[in-house]
Parts: sequence; structure tokens; C-alpha cells
Amino acid sequence: MSMKLIQKRFLKGTREFEIIDDAIHVRIKTPFNTERLTVSLSMLNPNPVVNQAYLEFHGRERSEPLLSLFLDQPNPEEFDVFVEALKRRVLEEYSAAAWAKAASHPGGDDGNPHHEPPEAEESHHIRLRIKVQAVDAERIGHAIRMLETYLVADDIKPLLSALEALKAEPRNETCLMQVATAFNDLKGMQGAVLTYAPYLSILFSDNPFE
Repeated sequence: MSMKLIQKRFLKGTREFEIIDDAIHVRIKTPFNTERLTVSLSMLNPNPVVNQAYLEFHGRERSEPLLSLFLDQPNPEEFDVFVEALKRRVLEEYSAAAWAKAASHPGGDDGNPHHEPPEAEESHHIRLRIKVQAVDAERIGHAIRMLETYLVADDIKPLLSALEALKAEPRNETCLMQVATAFNDLKGMQGAVLTYAPYLSILFSDNPFE
């Protein structure tokens, strides 16, 4: 099964991303050049970061970005669906690779018997610096629907309530702070929340994880 995203920007050319099996295939075409690369999904950090007009996926072992997508292109809805699928597949492939490694080294001492991706288990504390003028109520609504569809609502009830309040008053700084507090309190659930609601990563992108 494959999934594809095509992005076009004036003067910057076309970027095509296609998830096939355990890798993502990229073609970057500019007026003067065409570049192709393939990146193993297990190499990627599932938590992307925003860098100006781009959403970047860094490597697990390297600090520089391995993938760079035009933010919200070709439209926010299609972009979110692709990013959600990519993050989910990255987590799946990392977990599969960890199980394969454990099977080949049954006596290995890795300190992580369940071989879950570290990013999905770690608790991150975010510092809010985003301006409330940047909050998109429609995308908050989309995030709420995705979380209610794929996660157990009772497990993230405070976050859902805070998001509903922010959706109703997207310029209310108190509501934004309540979302940050509810997210910080999730601890081990944070990875799952960001997988199905990547807009939160974008929302907090100017607030680096401590």
C-alpha cells in the first residue's frame, strides 16, 4: 500500500513524497534540476518540527532534517492526513525494526523490553511562545475529531475540553495555556496525541521541547 503527497510552489518547484512499504521516496523537481532520494522510515524521528515555511522530519541519530515538506501544501486537510500517516508508519517501522533486532539478539540488554519508540514514551514539557493570532480554529476542530476517532476520549478528556475551549475562542490566551497544560499532563500519551493530531506539533512549533 502506498500514499502520495504532491506539493507545488512558485519558483521552488515540485516535491513528491510517496510512502511505499518501509520507506518514503522523494522527488524534488526544480526548473534546473531533479533530485531523487529514498529514506527508510525507521530512520526518522516521528515528531516533526516547523522551520519557517517547512515541516521537517529529522533523523533519530542525526540533528539535520532528512525530509522537508512545504507547510500546509497542497492544502491543510490533505497535508494533515499525509503527515498523520507518515508519523504512524514511522512509529510502526521503528517498532518492527526493534523487534527484529531483539529477535536476532535474544540476550541483548537494551533496557526497553517492549521496544517502543522512545519518542512515543518520553514526556515533553512545552513552553508556549506562540501568538494567539496564529491559532486556526478549523484545524483545532480537525484535531479534536481525529483524537476522538483514534484514541479513547476518557484518557485525554482534559485535553479535549481545553481544545474545545480554544476552538470556541482561538484568540484567548488563557485557553491556549490550558491546552499546553493539558498536553504537558499527558506524559506517556503525548506521542499518540501528536501522531493523530499533528497540528499540535505545528501549534507549538515555536516553543521548543525542553
